[in-house]
Amino acid sequence: MKSLFIGNLPWSVKDEDLQTKFSEFGEVSSARVITDKFTGRSRGFGFVDMPNDEEAQKAITAMNGFSMDGREITVNEARPKTENRERRDGGGGGGGGGRNDFNRF
Repeated sequence: MKSLFIGNLPWSVKDEDLQTKFSEFGEVSSARVITDKFTGRSRGFGFVDMPNDEEAQKAITAMNGFSMDGREITVNEARPKTENRERRDGGGGGGGGGRNDFNRF
């Protein structure tokens, strides 16, 4: 099973569009456009899962750089999801060395 990352998607692309386009290269087990949880608007990227590695590689080769509604999309193998992906700085906290900033007022 390969998970593909699809970037630079036009805002108009829906899950079904990804499913249809990537099905041209083989079986697609899932296709999803990532949306903003507050607005519901596309964030401009998505993921396609393909159970056959050879078919997934064909899709990467054919679709990377493909023009979709005037935008050149990026397609590559998705990196594994890591815990706390939002924290790219490697830590949390901060807060001015333990000082409670609320007490300043």
